[in-house]
Amino acid sequence: MGKSYIYLMLAIVFEIIATTFLKKSSEFTRLVPSVITIIGYSAAFYFLSLTLRQIPVGITYAIWSGVGIVAITVIGIVVFKQTPDWPAILGMALIVIGVIIINVFSKMGTHGS
Repeated sequence: MGKSYIYLMLAIVFEIIATTFLKKSSEFTRLVPSVITIIGYSAAFYFLSLTLRQIPVGITYAIWSGVGIVAITVIGIVVFKQTPDWPAILGMALIVIGVIIINVFSKMGTHGS
């Protein structure tokens, strides 16, 4: 795995942390979750910018959003007791399938350029 994919993984992790604490910030009325949210998104976008040096923006965004959607949904289920319905689950499954297809078959990613 190249450095760009490590940067992308870090960007995704920080985005997931930031989004989770955004929910906990209660519309930025709670200090600690609000600060974590701001730091998390700042770090996420920094690492995302490093990713874009090598991986095309479309591929980067597909992976970023696909992994983020699924991870935040799982966190929503476990932490916030939010239950997705079947159409939401099907939609997320299609997103995951799309990300896999892009990474395995597309020549746009770093493995094909």
